[in-house]
Amino acid sequence: MSKLTKNQKLVADKVEAVVKEITTTKFEASVDIDVRLGVDPRKANQMVRGVVSLPNGTGKVTRVLALCTPDQEAAAKEAGADYVGLDEYIDKIKGGWTDVDVIITMPSCMGKLGPLGRILGPRGLMPNPKSGTVTMDVAKAVKEVKQGKIDFKVDKTGIVHTSIGKVTFTADQIFENAKEFIATIIKLKPAAAKGTYMKSIFLSSTMSKGIKVDPKSVE
Repeated sequence: MSKLTKNQKLVADKVEAVVKEITTTKFEASVDIDVRLGVDPRKANQMVRGVVSLPNGTGKVTRVLALCTPDQEAAAKEAGADYVGLDEYIDKIKGGWTDVDVIITMPSCMGKLGPLGRILGPRGLMPNPKSGTVTMDVAKAVKEVKQGKIDFKVDKTGIVHTSIGKVTFTADQIFENAKEFIATIIKLKPAAAKGTYMKSIFLSSTMSKGIKVDPKSVE
């Protein structure tokens, strides 16, 4: 990550100060970013979805379930997976257990996850090759998620929403994460998108009002 310019540093300091000022929760609140895009998510050729590895992580503990074959279990555990197995966890999920943040699996195991779509889909937990959560290298995927790799996609209103850190992060850390996230969204601009692509950016902390940020300040 390149060093912040003087103007970018001023923006980062302002953002951090305001975010912390409006945070009223007694727990360590997250810093969220909402980006409104000039796309029509109803059209397949204007869908924006991707993954990004935040340079400073998200600041939160991500609970990872690795659904894999026995030969991959040891590596997945060593990489930091909180839960590792296959059939026993599939049975738990069928029973209603979804106490995880990310599920990573292998292509050969996807057939067993198909019937779980109605449970995992609405919760955003269904593994997907596009997000890197269906892979032959389960251990690598687990490690990346633990280090701050996140999956995002535009919602039906044209907004991309995610957390990029905690209010305890420094101004530089918040700014660097935001800059990386925005850069990734820019790279994913659909060819079919016309007019202004990045319409607005808002930062907020948990349960706070949003702060408008000039999109050009983080480009």
